[in-house]
Amino acid sequence: MPTFEATDGVEIYWDHWDGDAELPPVLLHHGFIADGRSNWVSPGVVAALTATGRRVIAVDARGHGRSGKPHDPAVYGETRMARDVITLLDLLRVEQVDVAGYSMGAIVSLILATRDPRLRRLVIGGVGSAVVELGGVDTRVIPAEAFREAFHTDDPATITHPAAAGFRAFVDTVDGDRTALAAQAAALHASPIPLDSIAVPTLLIAGRDDVLAARPELLAKAIPNARLAVIEGDHLGAVRQPAFADELVTFLNTR
Repeated sequence: MPTFEATDGVEIYWDHWDGDAELPPVLLHHGFIADGRSNWVSPGVVAALTATGRRVIAVDARGHGRSGKPHDPAVYGETRMARDVITLLDLLRVEQVDVAGYSMGAIVSLILATRDPRLRRLVIGGVGSAVVELGGVDTRVIPAEAFREAFHTDDPATITHPAAAGFRAFVDTVDGDRTALAAQAAALHASPIPLDSIAVPTLLIAGRDDVLAARPELLAKAIPNARLAVIEGDHLGAVRQPAFADELVTFLNTR
């Protein structure tokens, strides 16, 4: 298994698919609870990219998938995850990269775009106005205390928040580490991101029924040189729509 050690010692898993295109590699960062396989391989996004010759890299964020799962909230947060991506790009000696992130991974990718000059193009999905208004994913839809209740209880039937119950079901489906995920939920990014400093062409993809990506036009306006594509689907379903991969591949394959 390809892994590397983050600067604080956490083991991070990553996967890759070779390509022969002249364009730079595409790095994919998944959303909360998911991993590279469920967010990008299963919906066909990796296959759509590699079919055009692109080299693809997918990271399992700390606390997720096959990466290390510490239980201390102090080692989590999207800024920490962005540093992990920078470490991987350094190790691979990547000189230029296209980046796509979904939901939590979109926040990681936006932070990365404000800090790393190697980005050529950026795709973000599953987020909306909350990035501008709150500095991260929309915790107004699922408050932190609802996440804590959903992840710490042994009996899912006792969860009172419907959206949180849905996320708990997702955790159980992927056999996630509930304590590690609760630690990330406690460390969600909630401070302003300097969106106006993002200089690369950016595509924002939002599902029409995604309550976690409400008013995406507000976010698109806050990022210079950004374009918005609204497709069908809710938060978990939009990334599985063929239109998602079509929009992403077309945008990233533009020179």
